Amino acid sequence: MSIQESGEMYLESILVLSKEKPSVRAIDLSEYMGFSKPSVSRALSLLKSGGFVTVSEHGFLSLTDDGKAIAEKIYERHTVLSNYLTLIGVDKDTASKDACKMEHVISDKSFEAIKNQICKLNIK
Repeated sequence: MSIQESGEMYLESILVLSKEKPSVRAIDLSEYMGFSKPSVSRALSLLKSGGFVTVSEHGFLSLTDDGKAIAEKIYERHTVLSNYLTLIGVDKDTASKDACKMEHVISDKSFEAIKNQICKLNIK
């Protein structure tokens, strides 16, 4: 199943929160993303039906293997692109905001080229 940019953002946010907290609930996601509870509930329903997220009987969110793979891919892109932009002189806040936009549309080929370039820059 294909996933849209907003779905990728939700999955990435669940991943980030799960690194910070022992358990993640919809309310945590709502606060972190700045979205209303109904919006988060609707998105989680779609992600759940798509097989990307599970919700326990106590309301705890977990990424499925497919959801985690997408979340990790987007998170890596965000991190690498943010680092690259700061390496070339962009301030951290702008770099993070721009990376958030770029991470969803950049091709795998272009992303790999940027990753390789960062490796070369870090060696020098």
